[in-house]
Amino acid sequence: MGRMFGTDGVRGIANKELTADLAYKLGRAGAYVLTNETHKPKILVGMDTRISGDMLEAALVSGILSVGAEAVCVGIVPTPAVAYLTRKYNADAGVVISASHNPVEYNGIKFFDGKGYKLSDELEDEIQRVIENDFKGVPLPTGEDVGRKVVEESAEEDYIEFAKSTINVDLKGMKIALDCANGAAYKTALKTFRELGAQVAVINNDPDGININCNCGSTHPEELMDYVVKKNCDLGLAFDGDADRCLAVDEKGNLIDGDFIMAICGKYLKEKNELHKDVVVVTVMSNMGLFLGLDKENIKTVKTKVGDRYVLEEMKKEGYKLGGEQSGHIIFLDYNTTGDGLVTALKLSSIVKESGKTLSELAGIMHKLPQVLANAKVPNDKKDIYITDQQISEEIKKIEEELHGNGRVLIRPSGTEPLVRVMLEGEDQARLNTLAHGLAELIEKKAN
Repeated sequence: MGRMFGTDGVRGIANKELTADLAYKLGRAGAYVLTNETHKPKILVGMDTRISGDMLEAALVSGILSVGAEAVCVGIVPTPAVAYLTRKYNADAGVVISASHNPVEYNGIKFFDGKGYKLSDELEDEIQRVIENDFKGVPLPTGEDVGRKVVEESAEEDYIEFAKSTINVDLKGMKIALDCANGAAYKTALKTFRELGAQVAVINNDPDGININCNCGSTHPEELMDYVVKKNCDLGLAFDGDADRCLAVDEKGNLIDGDFIMAICGKYLKEKNELHKDVVVVTVMSNMGLFLGLDKENIKTVKTKVGDRYVLEEMKKEGYKLGGEQSGHIIFLDYNTTGDGLVTALKLSSIVKESGKTLSELAGIMHKLPQVLANAKVPNDKKDIYITDQQISEEIKKIEEELHGNGRVLIRPSGTEPLVRVMLEGEDQARLNTLAHGLAELIEKKAN
């Protein structure tokens, strides 16, 4: 069997790939691997608004109870709420049933350890090993030792109080538009902003189990971009289905992606002496405009592979406070152990309020360089040809010289398809287009 866990838990089409049977096994194996036998283990379970959530929750909880652990069900809450509440309630682990920004037919199961961090590869592999070994040695308690399910009614309120505590201003006098993606933020985001005094205009906060992420939220911010201008808002904020991401829209209707948000927050934290070593952790896919903009503010960047888990690893290792991705998955390590859309939204809104500037003025810290992507189809065993082939290496060098410091060439072999992705950034979109597609064609020709 291949590896069960992907970059963000176990994910697949619900009831086909991610079945109730698999959810039961994951609950049982996860509870066994992640808990300590010295006490009655406690595992927190939350989910997003997908129709398949109830089915998977019932199965997952059954698995947890079958090894004698207690399942604390917190209902529909954002993924970062589960990470925070696992710590607050001293649980041994937390589980989220969500497929994040994916369409409704997908669902996922993602574990957090007792400190609220996503699991290491080793722990995920151990859970898979227990399942593949048919639960050899895993206890099956009976009588009073079977686990109990508890519903925690105050979870939503506890998370809202935590989110509000991450900023020290109110939002009175601000008009803010929210796009809740018909997902997990539909109550928490609305309540938080209202309790902080903002005038809130909201779209896509009427989940019916089927409309999550459907032409809305951070993956489709077009409706919000129009809405902010139409309703004359100070800014707009778009979450994804499980609300671990947040993108913004300025008062003119322009999209403010994760790179802009990190630039604005990085500068703010540095001015407050709260940016450890004056570093922001980003992935290699962040726009070069971010590096140039932060450089002007004397803020250093540390680059990681694509994926929030790599950003988090680097932050934990060095104690960095701010990191994230262009997608709006942003980690404020002083507050939470994973990307937190609501915390990101509040931070950005509070900076707008405190600075007295518009979001478009604040976003002037960076100028986004045009990016062009081109794919080269290559056999899986030739994905490193851009390194090994001399002609390709020389062509890359030539392009880099032409971009002379105001652009770059980034080449990434796909982890899932027989492709090499060529990304070019620079000032001149038309010229980039020609160069990127020319390079992709050369790679394809030489590889095949």
